[in-house]
Amino acid sequence: MPAANATNIQLIVGLGNPGPEYARTRHNAGFWFLDSLADNLGVRFREEKKFHGECCRARIEGRDVWLLKPTTFMNASGQAVVALALYYKILPSSILVIHDELDLLPGCMRLKQGGGNAGHNGLKDISAKLGTPNFWRLRIGTGHPRSLGLAQQVFDFVLSAPSAEHEAEIMRCEEAGLKLIPLLVSGNIDRAVRDSAPWAHPPKTKTDAGQKGKAS
Repeated sequence: MPAANATNIQLIVGLGNPGPEYARTRHNAGFWFLDSLADNLGVRFREEKKFHGECCRARIEGRDVWLLKPTTFMNASGQAVVALALYYKILPSSILVIHDELDLLPGCMRLKQGGGNAGHNGLKDISAKLGTPNFWRLRIGTGHPRSLGLAQQVFDFVLSAPSAEHEAEIMRCEEAGLKLIPLLVSGNIDRAVRDSAPWAHPPKTKTDAGQKGKAS
């Protein structure tokens, strides 16, 4: 599929694995986000076999937008994305994918277009199926087991539930991410990128501020 400069986001994809055993795992952060978005918009997902996922159409900022949760399991997420995008003639640059991100701590997020997959199999498959990495990503930080001082292997870490504290940080971040959606849908992408920028790093604590004052 050809890439082009996006005028507005028309398809929002949340990544995760289907089934109750995965529902609260870190790898399902994209599903959490889309469930919250659908609740806010008063729409319900329905299974669509031709799109290999659960989807619904919502009205945001006066525009029709598709919400999609692939049910193919993470490694085959691109199958659902490309099926819906081709059917409705949506360019990759008008697609936003929300996913968990090991390289960001809980409570952090980053909005960007294109780039690498950083070992994320869902992104890898979407890039391969679309034939381009030129889609938008909202990366929701979950932390890495090493950065959080945990002994778990990455595979076990992403497929386990976060602590109550980290889950609260992730959900706080997602609440902020939901506020970006109207901007992205209306085509005010530069504003959305600016508004998301403060969330790319952990907030400074009072202790941090005090140490900075002493250093200066």
